[in-house]
Amino acid sequence: MTERNLQTNPCWSAKDLGEPLPSRPHAVSVALPRWADVIAYEENNPACINSLKAIYPRFGFHPFVAEVAQKSLAFHGESNQSSWPYPNIASALSAQRHCHRNNSECSSKIKDFLGISCLIVDESSTPSAKAFWQHTGLGLSSREAAIALGREKKPSSSVSQCARDKLLNRLANIYECDSNLIQLHRSGMAALTSTLSAMKCIRGNNSTLQIGFPYVDVLKLPQIVFQGSDLIIKTQLSHIKEALDKKKPAALIIEIPSNPLLQCVDLISISKLAQDKNIPIIVDDTIGSSLNVHLTPYADVVFSSLTKSFAGRGDILAGSTVISPYSKWKKELAETIPKVALSSLSDSDTIELEKTSRDVEDRLKRLNISCLKLKEKLETKKEIIKVLHPQYCKNFNSLLKKGGGYGCLLSFELRGGVEESKRVYDSLRVNKGPSLGTNFTLVCPYVQLAHFKELKWAESCGVSKHLLRVSVGLENEDELWSRFNSVI
Repeated sequence: MTERNLQTNPCWSAKDLGEPLPSRPHAVSVALPRWADVIAYEENNPACINSLKAIYPRFGFHPFVAEVAQKSLAFHGESNQSSWPYPNIASALSAQRHCHRNNSECSSKIKDFLGISCLIVDESSTPSAKAFWQHTGLGLSSREAAIALGREKKPSSSVSQCARDKLLNRLANIYECDSNLIQLHRSGMAALTSTLSAMKCIRGNNSTLQIGFPYVDVLKLPQIVFQGSDLIIKTQLSHIKEALDKKKPAALIIEIPSNPLLQCVDLISISKLAQDKNIPIIVDDTIGSSLNVHLTPYADVVFSSLTKSFAGRGDILAGSTVISPYSKWKKELAETIPKVALSSLSDSDTIELEKTSRDVEDRLKRLNISCLKLKEKLETKKEIIKVLHPQYCKNFNSLLKKGGGYGCLLSFELRGGVEESKRVYDSLRVNKGPSLGTNFTLVCPYVQLAHFKELKWAESCGVSKHLLRVSVGLENEDELWSRFNSVI
């Protein structure tokens, strides 16, 4: 396909519904250019779903993966069942066990197709299979599917190993640790899956505790696939201390900063509390980026979705775990995480990630600056109630590296409520769809996408259902502002 320049020619209008973002074979986002498209997508409207040429790979099947799934069913003569392609038997078995835990009468089998382990389940267990696929992020990647189908060539092991070594060294420089403390995973959620599996081995079967409003799957994964997770919205230290004493969690999970409110808890003080109570801390740095903030002194494991700012291109699903060199559990974690990780980042995805992350330091500095400038201009608009951004958060600033910034993400609320948000969203001449960290700007009504079936709950946590989230790209700053200024 001819690649569309999404910085100068964005997918923003009705005719762009379903276009891949970017216009590449392995795009991880898709254009939902009108508010009505977002609602239709959430309601699984056939006309909308059938228009999509791409989808975020954990929320549905990439076209190549869908083809593998369909052909595996036809090959094995199955009907009224669904197929879930995994890169190896270990991942497929884990998904199968999850389905049987949820439904004792589940009918399932794992069948090989083109060297891929396909979990085939009956109709009643399809929702469980889908939940495992979404929350764990362990599924077959689109590049693996393309290779299996003969659409792309399998890379040589020497080239992929070279790329893997370069990536690990690049991340080691960012996190200021040895590369043997870092693991590459096939998504950010796969990184968290491996971390939680390791914590279960080391810490036992207690539930985890998440502090601060969560990214949906970071909360759902331990709740649905592991031993459960409680959520604390009140982030005062006294409240957290009380919860730690009462619940005695296996680990704490914290996002720096939170999505989409861009708030940051007092990680330094929480770290002291947790150390006193012998509780490890897992931190998600996807939005803040460890190029901006120094987290390893206060976290035992930092996990990240490398799909976002690190890759920047929007067509690679990847993740990482970094064990803190300061963690009292460093040795145990370094031994356990590689053992429990069911799979790693595929060779072809590793090669592409190494290429596209070569400029990550320079690119992130530019994203930091562009986002901050847009934030300052949006704050001058009387039509906006508030702009959410980490700039004035003392907790975030306490973690800031020298020369670090605030990331590519901001959110804002309009005075006119839902109807005004719909008008602005529909009129805005920027790319509209899920994901973040791309070199092109992406806007979405985040709460509608992430919490469509629990909007009242989200609002009870202080998250507006008409909030618009903006991932700022590398467009000309004046040109980007003119697009926002003309509709707000």
